[in-house]
Amino acid sequence: MEHKSIANRIVVYATLVILLIFALFPLYWMFNTSFKSQGEIYNMTPSFWPKHFTWSAYEKLITEKHFLVNIKNSLLVSLLVSLVSIAVSMLAAYAIAKLKFRGRSVISRGILYAYLMPRAVLFIPLYMLVTALGVGNSVYGLMLVYPTITIPYATWMLISYFKSIPVEIEEAAMIDGCSRARTMLNIIFPLAAPGVAATFIFAFTLCWSEYLYALVIVTKGTDKTLTLGLSDMIVGDVFAWGPLMGGSILASIPVVIMYLFTSKYMVSGMTVGGVK
Repeated sequence: MEHKSIANRIVVYATLVILLIFALFPLYWMFNTSFKSQGEIYNMTPSFWPKHFTWSAYEKLITEKHFLVNIKNSLLVSLLVSLVSIAVSMLAAYAIAKLKFRGRSVISRGILYAYLMPRAVLFIPLYMLVTALGVGNSVYGLMLVYPTITIPYATWMLISYFKSIPVEIEEAAMIDGCSRARTMLNIIFPLAAPGVAATFIFAFTLCWSEYLYALVIVTKGTDKTLTLGLSDMIVGDVFAWGPLMGGSILASIPVVIMYLFTSKYMVSGMTVGGVK
């Protein structure tokens, strides 16, 4: 039985290693390509490591493409929209999950339907809206439009998380003299920190990687986001593979850092043992 258990573990670990290689190889190839010269990239025989290590792709990104400006715009829009969306969604989700009122289920389904609405249907009226308000062709227009994506998503996610928090915790707090608002702020929201952190990350990622609304609303170079900056490197059938791969690596760094710093909050079960 012991030998069988060891053999099973070897098979499991070997399978995981193979799957991990398949999952990480595209990232490695992006990293590898970003340090190659243009001639080496188009070589018929691919190399798994640059023969002539060069920073030209990153120099072109910074000096010619002004890609750091695109990253700054995306970072500003994604952070502000995610923070505002989480603040609004927490209140809306708590009301739907914990308060009893007529039409609660209809509102809950309406939020889901709003999130599932195709963006291709909405970008024309949203473009007309931001143009009428005078914030078209700027990051402020994106800040106005992106909550239509993030708030329905964040609210729907947090509704299910708030419902998982035992109602006995709220009842115990109210028996001890807490008001509804104090119970919500001091008890429920801290207990929901893992769900809030996870929802914030996904909302940030939605804004960070969004392309269609940015393409329609923003055309000015100084206000373009990173997705538009990357797409501008494709001219006709000519692909600047070095800067494209380098830009993709740079664009992934903030998201990776955010996942690393918030991963400790993305743990379920904080309420286990909260009720005797």
